[in-house]
Amino acid sequence: MDRTERLLDLVALLLDAREPISWAELREHFPADYGGISDDAAERKFERDKAELLELGLPLTYIQGDDDRKDGYIVDRSAYYLPEADLTKEELAVLYAAGSAALASGAFPGSDDLAHALRKIGFFAGDALPSPRVRMELGAAQGDPELSARLEQLWEACAAHKWVQIAYASPKRPEVIERKVDPYGLALRRGVWTLVGYCHLRQGLRTFHVHRIRELKVNTARPRTPDFEVPADFSLDAHVAYYPWQHRFHAPMEVTLLLKGDPAQRAASLFPGASVEPATEGAQGVRARLGVTYLDGLLRFCMALGPDCRVEGPEAAVTRVREMATRIHERHASTEEKVSA
Repeated sequence: MDRTERLLDLVALLLDAREPISWAELREHFPADYGGISDDAAERKFERDKAELLELGLPLTYIQGDDDRKDGYIVDRSAYYLPEADLTKEELAVLYAAGSAALASGAFPGSDDLAHALRKIGFFAGDALPSPRVRMELGAAQGDPELSARLEQLWEACAAHKWVQIAYASPKRPEVIERKVDPYGLALRRGVWTLVGYCHLRQGLRTFHVHRIRELKVNTARPRTPDFEVPADFSLDAHVAYYPWQHRFHAPMEVTLLLKGDPAQRAASLFPGASVEPATEGAQGVRARLGVTYLDGLLRFCMALGPDCRVEGPEAAVTRVREMATRIHERHASTEEKVSA
């Protein structure tokens, strides 16, 4: 029996067991592997198999018996099995639709695992699962036939904590540059996949658009040994901004907005993470306070909301939004003059 088959049979035996399995019983179940050799050789072989199972996430332990049960190996079921999710058919439908749309994009990391999960959802949901009608437009970069393969490699490298060697075409430089990177995580924002990791060339955290990676090699040496550890305080959100005012161009500042009408009703969704409270001193609506590292990005967004969104502070933000509004007015005025002429 080859090792893979033996490990699978070991897992099946241990999960089916209702009581601890002794070393003697293991040798009886696997006579071709743990029998017919010396006790020391058999124990060393089993120790290697046990280490492999532990590394794969099987919580295998040895317990000392008592009056109620015997000595032997047992799987901690509470640590192995996930609790029942107990999702409603509507929740299953949403989950299935989102997963199907991501899979249909053609460039999503972990696609094999996602497809397997969707098959499980479809099997358990039965006829209660409607056909999803969802479309995802992820941008032109998704059309790169090599993007999907790169994402799979990076996905595995992130999970195994293995460094990667990339040839990166930065938009700021004409030449392709070789980089050694410890991949910390992947983020999808507005159709663009971004790799965040420690760049050994720059000696610091950097972001890389995956579609700009021309070549990618994952370190294959000692595949089960991590090459690095991700810092405990690392956050993808701190490096891949979701909203334009989160780009780290300037020193952080707190901006206060007065929102009325529809923007006031949607304040929490329009400005996630902001502190929102009812307006005071006779003003209607709500006030939102949020941290900003790119002021112009916030002000452009606020101006698009119209007069129901007003910048109240700090003074630098008020002055800046007036400058932007004046420039827009002047450009429109000059255009109107040319048309009338």
